[in-house]
Formats: sequence, structure tokens, C-alpha cells
Amino acid sequence: MSRIAVTTVLLALLAGLAGCATSPPPASEVPPDYFAMQLPGLSRGPMSPVDNPLLDHQELRHPSREVIRDALLEEHERWLGTPYRLGGQSRHGIDCSALIQTIFRERFETELPRTTSQQVHQGRRVERGNLKAGDLVFFRPPGSYRHAGIYVGDGFFLHASSSQGVALSRLDNSYWRRYFWQARRPLAPTQLAQRALLASSG
Repeated sequence: MSRIAVTTVLLALLAGLAGCATSPPPASEVPPDYFAMQLPGLSRGPMSPVDNPLLDHQELRHPSREVIRDALLEEHERWLGTPYRLGGQSRHGIDCSALIQTIFRERFETELPRTTSQQVHQGRRVERGNLKAGDLVFFRPPGSYRHAGIYVGDGFFLHASSSQGVALSRLDNSYWRRYFWQARRPLAPTQLAQRALLASSG
């Protein structure tokens, strides 16, 4: 074989090797976290299952409903001890609709109107027997004011009570049962849980 022929064969082999070096491994040999490591902004090193964004993505697509309840219970702890104040919007005093608006904005990245009369038109109406965590519950006690809270689950709702301040109360309490008006679902539970996860990761 001539020197030219040998050189041509060597160049062809080198070109072939260079092409293989830049292509991904065959599908059957792809490590489980290969595609995760190819995502922009991620390190190419070994990845812990806890840090795997594909697992996070799965959790985001199919979040547990417990996410909503847990977020609301944390909000209860955060606001506990805050007194009721008509028109108030802070830890120094807050009313029922402001509490709802603040929690939905900060915990679920959702804007709701400021007043009870506006909030009662949000989303869709749901039956009392079909309540899910995150639904809004409304009451018509005697007098001109309406009252509202957020259903937490297991028969409890979170609200700013005029007598107790921010509190968890039972829906089947004789007072709240008597003046129950209606319930609304501003967002589907899955959407609400997704937003809670996004807000907590931000």
C-alpha cells in the first residue's frame, strides 16, 4: 500500500473517531440521569436523586393535595396571634378578606380581589360536601358584613375571626354551620398545589 493510501485510511479513521466522540451514547447505553445532566444550567457531575430536576418535574406535574393543606397550616402558624381589624392588612390587625388575599398572593401566587363581596364570585361554586383544601368558604352572619375563610381540610377552615383573630375553626361548629352561605373554588386543587410548590421553591 502506498504512503498516500495509508495516509488516506488513517485520516478516514481519525474522522470517524472524532465523529463518535461528539455524539451521545446509543439509547440502550444512556445512563438514567443523562438527559437531566444535559439541561441548561446544571452541572455535569453525578446527581443525587433528591436534586434530580426530573423528579421535581414529576412532583410538579402530579403534586400531592397535602401540599395545599400543609401550606395553609404553615400560614396559620405564621399569622397566629394577629388580631382582627376591619380594613387591616398586616400583623398588627387583619380582616378576613385581606387574610385570604394575602395568603393566596404569597403562598399560591394567585391574585384575588380585596373584598368578600368580590371574592364570592371567584372560580366556581362547590357543594359543602365536596370541599377541598384551598376552597373559599363564605358565611352570612347577622348584620351587614359577610365573612370568609379558606378550607384547610378535615372540617377546619382558616380565617380572621372578629372575636379570636386569626384562627382555625370547625365548619360544623353550631354558629358557622347555621350561617354557612356558600363555597367557591378559585383554582383546581392540582393547579393550587403546583403554585404552592413553585412559590416555596422561589
